[in-house]
Amino acid sequence: MRQLEGTKCSFLVCLGISIIIFSFIYLRTRTPPELNRDCQLGALVESYILNSHLPCSNLKRDLHFITKPLSREEEAYPLAFIVTIHKELELFIRLLRAIYMPQNVYCIHVDAKAPRQYREAVQKLVSCFPNTFLSSHSETVTYAGFSRLQADLNCMKDLAKSKTDWKKVVNLCGQDFPVKSNLELVQYMLSQQWRDKNMTPGVKQPMSMMYRTQRQYKEIVGSHVAPKGLGLRKRPPPHNLQLYFGTAYYVLTRPFVDFVLESPIAHDFLDWSRDTFSPDEHYWVTLNHIKEAPGSRIDGGWEGAIRAIKWRDQEGSAHSGCKGHYIRDICIYGVEDLPWIISMDSMFANKFESNTFPEALDCLEQWHRNKVLNQATVPIEPSWLLAIHSNYSNSSSYFNSSAGE
Repeated sequence: MRQLEGTKCSFLVCLGISIIIFSFIYLRTRTPPELNRDCQLGALVESYILNSHLPCSNLKRDLHFITKPLSREEEAYPLAFIVTIHKELELFIRLLRAIYMPQNVYCIHVDAKAPRQYREAVQKLVSCFPNTFLSSHSETVTYAGFSRLQADLNCMKDLAKSKTDWKKVVNLCGQDFPVKSNLELVQYMLSQQWRDKNMTPGVKQPMSMMYRTQRQYKEIVGSHVAPKGLGLRKRPPPHNLQLYFGTAYYVLTRPFVDFVLESPIAHDFLDWSRDTFSPDEHYWVTLNHIKEAPGSRIDGGWEGAIRAIKWRDQEGSAHSGCKGHYIRDICIYGVEDLPWIISMDSMFANKFESNTFPEALDCLEQWHRNKVLNQATVPIEPSWLLAIHSNYSNSSSYFNSSAGE
């Protein structure tokens, strides 16, 4: 079975929304008030994972993880994922089960400031999968700080040791969700444009962004980034590098990752970037514009459909407005944003929240899983389906109902 044509996406979204609305009406009439979403679903899932004594096979079944490669094409092209998280266990589980395939490999970076119980729940879940592990070193991640870049590098070091012959690595955060299926990701990365190439959208550093790298900054651990002193000036970047500015998210080849971990150019540039503002938005894209880097795109620009994001300052040009609400000038998606997300045909969408507009993720998750299973070339196992359950005897049932299942 193959996916429906892209022209039918809007219809599928509308149909999905109708199903979700019906599901929520059904659930709210059948679910006791003390068991609805307002009672901290994440805490219920956390308790279920930590306190259950079920074997991993039951846990994977209850949480609807896909446990077999769905096609030979995907099996022959394993991917690596870096996922950085610090809160909202429910969102993480839903993201992981959406991107999980047994042929891939996953490094999960849990912020060092995350609550102990949260980390333990993630560790217990991750331990059920031989191809999934926690980063060997956790950073206390600060927004716009070097620690965010270091978290990815920690996972890269771990992935470089992996016995899985992964081809490319993708980095994600806990509020992302896939739009493309794993098969579509593989096909996109193997397309003529991106085969053996890195994807780091960005351009030569514009004047408006030069303050980030011309002055020195210090990271107030776990809080914020502030200028040093009276705005101390930085020396030019090493090796006469031309600075670029772009997204912190990427798709990188394994040889490029080896270059980042081993090259003196990459090491010197990393040291230089330690006291800059939001270095992850210049580090990857700058290295991807030098000839020494494997898979580089010296003349590349904003190409690469990595993220569907609605920025506030692009309202009226790139999109017609956020149907949810803005946080830090990024849209937290509502249900009415879904047709736009799907029309963008990006690999992932950002951002989602479970406590403000849960129906948006409910609908997208169901649509995505249906697409994944429609593309499968192997028999579908019942536990891979996301279906509505009326049995509320344990926490996994609450999780299923919350997902519009």
